[in-house]
Amino acid sequence: MSRRVFDAFVFDLDGTLVDTASELIAAYRKLCIELGGGEKPFDDARKLISHGSGRLVTEATGIQENDPRWEPYRQQYLDWYEELLGSSAKPYEGLVDTLKAVHYAGKQWGVVTNKFRRFAEPLMQAMPFEPGAGVLVTPCDVTQAKPHPEPVLLAAAELKVAPENLAYVGDHIRDIESGNAAGCFTIAVKYGYIEDHDNPEDWGADLCVESPEALCHWIRNHL
Repeated sequence: MSRRVFDAFVFDLDGTLVDTASELIAAYRKLCIELGGGEKPFDDARKLISHGSGRLVTEATGIQENDPRWEPYRQQYLDWYEELLGSSAKPYEGLVDTLKAVHYAGKQWGVVTNKFRRFAEPLMQAMPFEPGAGVLVTPCDVTQAKPHPEPVLLAAAELKVAPENLAYVGDHIRDIESGNAAGCFTIAVKYGYIEDHDNPEDWGADLCVESPEALCHWIRNHL
């Protein structure tokens, strides 16, 4: 059987393409200290990143979404995070060179994220990818975010590739569900922001990889 090649490689952002934990946790730590009950362990919070800002606010302060303070606290957290954007986040090892190889092979790459454009765009601009992503799809660009297939289908359309010729990579079950529903080849990464009870092997991905090195090796073998 011949080796399969792909026309495009598209990534989730946080925990898949870029390690943003240091910035997100720095803002979370400030939230804990200034509005919560004190500093909490880095590793515990890191596993909650994929759940979004609201979950972090609840974990930091103990305040639930129906509390009138919750939304102002969430906005404060986002403002603190915005001040840190691009200061310490960095692409996972090997991906800058691998995506350069994707470009030289005449293929395309992009990002589909549930991170709002307010944060995703400046973060990507601060990263050393050259050339940059061919497409960046955020919840601001679609009517339904992941796990709905619309964001991945939009990325495929913008890149002018058929979904079945696109590989979508993510560190959360919603990434895999979105890519599968769109008809893409899906890859679950085990190095992302994954909670202890989660098992990427059970998400229904076409492939699971253990490390950024393994992901880069796979991509280079499918150009």
